[in-house]
Amino acid sequence: MRSNGPLALVFHTLFVVFMLAPLVIVCIVAFTPQGYLSLPTQGLSLRWFKAIFAYPEFLRAFYTSLWLAALSSGIVIALAVPAALAIARYRFVGREAITALFMSPLMVPHVVLGIAFLRFFTQIGLSGSFTGLVLSHCLIIFPFALRLVLAASYGMDRRIEQAAISLGAGALTVFRRVTLPLILPGIVSGWLLAAINSFDEVTMTVFIASPATSTLPVRMFLYLQDNIDPLIAAISACLIALTAALLFVFDRLYGLDRLFAGAAK
Repeated sequence: MRSNGPLALVFHTLFVVFMLAPLVIVCIVAFTPQGYLSLPTQGLSLRWFKAIFAYPEFLRAFYTSLWLAALSSGIVIALAVPAALAIARYRFVGREAITALFMSPLMVPHVVLGIAFLRFFTQIGLSGSFTGLVLSHCLIIFPFALRLVLAASYGMDRRIEQAAISLGAGALTVFRRVTLPLILPGIVSGWLLAAINSFDEVTMTVFIASPATSTLPVRMFLYLQDNIDPLIAAISACLIALTAALLFVFDRLYGLDRLFAGAAK
């Protein structure tokens, strides 16, 4: 196996710097004592982190985003598992068309989806409701969950299931004791990726959310329209720290490298 040469190491270093530099800059700006965005900062201060608690709408929006991401991801995983197993195991008329239909939200601009959902939910009385947010987020994150569960389903050795059946296990027992553990990496990684995309979604959500159901990205977007102070940088730094902590926890519990590698097999 060939080792990376000097050019490869330089490329990898520049790539890592390119990816991390915006996050580092945001975190530095969040600690500025100034009332405006400034870099370099004149000292360090927790002024803008304390200011977050003076805006309870951001805290409410954060809880809304968490609940929305968890609920939407749970729903799409419950739908993605049977869909992925059916697509991976059976050959039937329209199989490719159904797969393309499930993946089609990836090809539609979120602005178009936002306008379409706004019109649709207004017609059926769900405009600005949390139920409408859940339904719309389920649509756009379903392809992410399905793709990873489908990859795990394709990589599963069905001879293990056949061995369990030959030993007298029923269909439910085989699914619970054999199939589900084998595709669990795809389920967990699919849930994580779906939850991240749901939490981060702003383009479509800004069309269908009401003031009572605004998510954190939408609230931040609206705040930036009228303000240029470092409060958003402080909120972003908190989200970066929270994400890093969650990744560390998942890595300790499951091993993210093994988790995503298992889903990709």
